[in-house]
Amino acid sequence: MTLNIDRRRLIIGAGLGLGALLLPAGSLLASEVLAAKGFTHNVASGEPGPDSMLLWTRYVPPGDVEEVTLHAEIALDDTFSRVVGGASVRTGRYRDWTAKLTLDGLQPGTTYWYRFIAPDGSISPVGRTRTLPVGEVAGFKLGLFSCSNLPIGWFNAYAHAAEREDMDLWLHVGDYIYEYGIASYKPHDRITERKVLPAHDHEMVSLLDYRMRLACYRADPDLQKLHQMAPMVALWDDHEITNDSWEGGAQNHQPDTEGDWNVRKAAAVQAYREWMPVSDEPWKAYPIGTLATLYRTESRLIGRTRPADINSAFAAGTDSALEAFRDGPWMDPSATMLGLEQESWLHRALKANARSSRWQMVGMGTILGRTVMPEETAGWLRPDASERTQQAFRNNIRAARLGVPMWMDRWDGYPAARSRLLRAAQHADANLVMLSGDSHNAWAYSLVEGGQPAGVEFAVQAVTSGGIEGSLATDPRNVARAFIASNPELSWCDTSQRGYAMIEITPQRITGEWVFMQGIKTRGTAVAGTHRMSVDHGRKVFAG
Repeated sequence: MTLNIDRRRLIIGAGLGLGALLLPAGSLLASEVLAAKGFTHNVASGEPGPDSMLLWTRYVPPGDVEEVTLHAEIALDDTFSRVVGGASVRTGRYRDWTAKLTLDGLQPGTTYWYRFIAPDGSISPVGRTRTLPVGEVAGFKLGLFSCSNLPIGWFNAYAHAAEREDMDLWLHVGDYIYEYGIASYKPHDRITERKVLPAHDHEMVSLLDYRMRLACYRADPDLQKLHQMAPMVALWDDHEITNDSWEGGAQNHQPDTEGDWNVRKAAAVQAYREWMPVSDEPWKAYPIGTLATLYRTESRLIGRTRPADINSAFAAGTDSALEAFRDGPWMDPSATMLGLEQESWLHRALKANARSSRWQMVGMGTILGRTVMPEETAGWLRPDASERTQQAFRNNIRAARLGVPMWMDRWDGYPAARSRLLRAAQHADANLVMLSGDSHNAWAYSLVEGGQPAGVEFAVQAVTSGGIEGSLATDPRNVARAFIASNPELSWCDTSQRGYAMIEITPQRITGEWVFMQGIKTRGTAVAGTHRMSVDHGRKVFAG
């Protein structure tokens, strides 16, 4: 059976361990969880190549067994009258009954259908996928997603995207899940029907916690449909582990109560790689013929250095302290988002591929565009804004007056590394297009380095997570105007709506369309509106 979240409750697949018996929802839900068998979470595909595809499913066998072998078939039609390949894969309790395999020998630019067959003859749902094209490519479309927090909204963006017939690939740039315990959510922000497991008050910490949370999200029917209809390239940001993570820790990890950071990090990575249609390669390039190269990056756990501590400068309360931070720790050339090994790989790849593909598209967890807090926002705070929120805005406005941006956890907090990346793109004469997320709002930046254009950035709004509008009591159009006026790189923004973006790539132009859903508190695919921005090949700035 394929399980999903309906309007009444969450049901997830079995095989999650004895911890499932402790679910506060009671013995009935626990018994249903433990009794679930078969193909519990539909199918998915990812890591596309011109002649290969990674396929994923989850199968819990009947009986008390430790391991099972599944067979995958791939065909040119959804009735499987033209099967062109297949392979077998083992899974077991040791990997939470998830199964992944890569099929080779496929044809480029071809739509395929695939399925898994269990030893008892039962068959999974049928998935659709598409290999990458080779040679001259007239057009390619991908959907861009970020920040999907299940308890606070329906995944309407996923549902709308899954209905499209014109998409070649999904790109998810992180915060696919959230690690928070249920106590972290205000009751009025949550949707009663959108329950998550484990239902602890504390955050996910153990391997069991991360497995259960991923199982919960992957049970959502709209997310299942998205995965079923096209391949996905996915990268993690911080909430797949915990907030504001870096190589040696995280803002939201407390060793005295949550244990060793490396143990927690390893558990999160293991569960993510079990439950997602991803390879174990930390970063990767995907060639889209001569049209483009797409890069999957890793900017959280492998090489990212500890963010510079601006809070000490804020606490000092003087401009001189902020100036010392700006001219010292903030500009440290040893600070890196990607780590020097990945930086070298990406810089070399940009140089090599700029000669063989027209566009260089970098998927990134966080925003590259420079952003300072507008002065006007201090007068727009909601009357009920907490003292902590008020102080954060005051601090960011003080920093902006001295040229210090507002997001130390993003590329703004690593200016030397940001300059190295943009200079590498300029030296390669690459047509750089950044595809990013994390902020929960929608942004379009024309990136600049050394006073010269360096590329553009499409930063996608969240699927459900709330943005800066939650702290402000003014018309979002005022907020957008203020941000654009205060930030020379910023060409456009929307700070109030949820959804996803569609990126259409042609040899001459890339167009991004931000799709805004009517809402997330009820389930539906109605669209409130869209916004389109384009960049012409060779221009490296947004048109118009």
